[in-house]
Amino acid sequence: MGVGKLEREVRYFFNEWELGICMLLSLFLQILLILAAPLRKIVSSKWLDSLLWSAYLLADGTAIFAIGLISSKQIFLNAPEKNILHTFWAPFLLAHLGGPDPISAFALEDNELWRRHLFSLFTQCIAVAYVFYQFLTPDKLLVPSLLMFLCGFIKYGERTYALYCASANTFRDSILKEPDPEKLTRDYFYSTFGAIRIEMHPKPDRMVETLNWMKATHLKTLELEVVRYAFRYFSVYKGLAVDLMFSTIQRDQSREFFTSCRHAFRIVEVELNFFYDVLFTKLPVVYHRFGFSCRAVSFLAIVTSLVLFHYADKKHLKAERFEVGITYTLLIGGIVLEVIAFFMLVFSDWTIVKLKPSPDLENRRYNPNKQSWEFTFSNFILRANVRRRKIICWLLNIGGVRGRGKDSVSKPTTDSRWAESISGYNFVYYCLHRRSGAYETLFDQFGLTAFLDGIVYVKQHPLPSYMKQFIFEELRMKSEMASDLDTARKICSARGEWVLETEGYSSCDLFLYVANVEYDESLLVWHIATEIWFTIDKGENIDGEQEYTRIAKLISDYMIYLLVMKPGMMSAVSRIGLIRFRDTCAVAKKFLRFSITEGQPEVESHRIFCEKLLRYQPELSAFSTEEDRGRSILLKAVRLAEELKKIEFRERWKIMNKVWVELLSYVAIHIKPNAHAQQLSKGGELVTIVWLLMTQLGLGDQFHPLFKS
Repeated sequence: MGVGKLEREVRYFFNEWELGICMLLSLFLQILLILAAPLRKIVSSKWLDSLLWSAYLLADGTAIFAIGLISSKQIFLNAPEKNILHTFWAPFLLAHLGGPDPISAFALEDNELWRRHLFSLFTQCIAVAYVFYQFLTPDKLLVPSLLMFLCGFIKYGERTYALYCASANTFRDSILKEPDPEKLTRDYFYSTFGAIRIEMHPKPDRMVETLNWMKATHLKTLELEVVRYAFRYFSVYKGLAVDLMFSTIQRDQSREFFTSCRHAFRIVEVELNFFYDVLFTKLPVVYHRFGFSCRAVSFLAIVTSLVLFHYADKKHLKAERFEVGITYTLLIGGIVLEVIAFFMLVFSDWTIVKLKPSPDLENRRYNPNKQSWEFTFSNFILRANVRRRKIICWLLNIGGVRGRGKDSVSKPTTDSRWAESISGYNFVYYCLHRRSGAYETLFDQFGLTAFLDGIVYVKQHPLPSYMKQFIFEELRMKSEMASDLDTARKICSARGEWVLETEGYSSCDLFLYVANVEYDESLLVWHIATEIWFTIDKGENIDGEQEYTRIAKLISDYMIYLLVMKPGMMSAVSRIGLIRFRDTCAVAKKFLRFSITEGQPEVESHRIFCEKLLRYQPELSAFSTEEDRGRSILLKAVRLAEELKKIEFRERWKIMNKVWVELLSYVAIHIKPNAHAQQLSKGGELVTIVWLLMTQLGLGDQFHPLFKS
């Protein structure tokens, strides 16, 4: 009897509250997404990624389920008066399906599903209209319901249009210009008859003055100009996201501009933020007159609905008190979401470039002592964004991640536009701490291996400024060497050969480990050799050389992280890299049994393993088994380490640093553009920064020749 009574009470509770709970959950998910989604640009965290992924999927599912619940309650409940408030709730769910501005798409693949959302828009509008038809009359919340329906239609329409604009084909078509028949005829005439088309593109004196002024000015003072220059080069190179080609004129102009490391990295970071906004948010869709008009209409609609509902006769509606409270919560929550969205629109880089897209420094009449209102307001936006990021850093303790450790040479930068960290996955650490076979099999069955590996074995390090400087100098030097496109392609196709040739090691045995070797095998061999010498040299390190040795160490661990944890991203350059890694780990695990004594400290075990690995001499069988494949890589790594031993300490690390930068630049330029774009929603990756920087320095195969004087 007691069980039956409890069952009836539970059933009554769910019948009364299930719809209200769904409405409040839907509102909560919208608030969570609008506040947490902007963190995707600056935080690299599997936990945040999982949270947003769950909220993104659950938000749509909850809204669609609640609309269906409202329809079913109207059919099966014999109390039409009680359904009026439920009917008024339906258009709120349509607005929730539109989602918040900072996250129109969770992944790039969502943009390609715009047709599905368009179909859903029409079907859900029909469902809400049917609900209205059944129970609404002019004296029962008809006007506020229609106003909320208009608001919901605008919101969901914005999201669908944003997905459509960010889809690959639409994005490509929006960049491509209509062909000029006269220009095509002229080009055909010149190419056919061997004529030379003279195009004068002199470097303006103002650009020279601009570059000199930027080099002499503090970066914080230049933040406004950085945003405007970033938008300029984003407008030029946004076709990279869909693998378009560019002219040599554009190549020459960007090569001349990017001459300073601190400005180059900063501008590229802001550029990638514009890429993120175009591909994953509604911002570019809203930043039009029609978009602002729609946003104003939707805001006025929800405010008017609140006023009309407040003065409506609640007794005539025969609604429960908690239902009235939920309705007020939905209305006020909707207004709060609109206000937050408005401030996000105003305090964004798009407002700055809409006010004045061209940099002030290129205006000959520009007077830094005479500031316009656009300049003052834009600087106010930038300062407000810095304060907001400081609060975010404090709340999430991101500042500690960036600001601690031996790699932090300055205070954490709260104006950073990406995670500004570098992940590491170390072969030796993995071998020393590898899980048992039983746990490995169990986790494989549930598909948790990659997720747990990312937590246990992946280490985050702040990206040091000296490493940025070294990478930029290497790329800048190669850019100056690449005076023509053929040389640029040759440099970008090098995987260590170019460095060894230019440094005079082309006839050395080091060349055997970069030339005619598959890329993933070369990564593993150089990684193990680098780890051996980093461990050995760490105890004998000369003062002031720590930075020099850590560049190769950080890039080495980062490249193995990409190889193991991002196999889809690396598929363009590595097909069996993960298999090679596992085979080599299996061989190393057997070697560990005879090398390491249980109970030793981790640092000591690491050192002993590397020292004994340097004396590794296996016997290879005549058959190419999985074990022999792993032995071969270990043996090559040991022989490479022996070759490096012949080189003096500083020269050895100089060569290793340069080789690793070349291996990094090779993979950066060969990874597919959509794989780079996908990383923007996960805090960004160093390899993506290098990819865009290389392109703007004129390195790569994205350029085609024009007829020039």
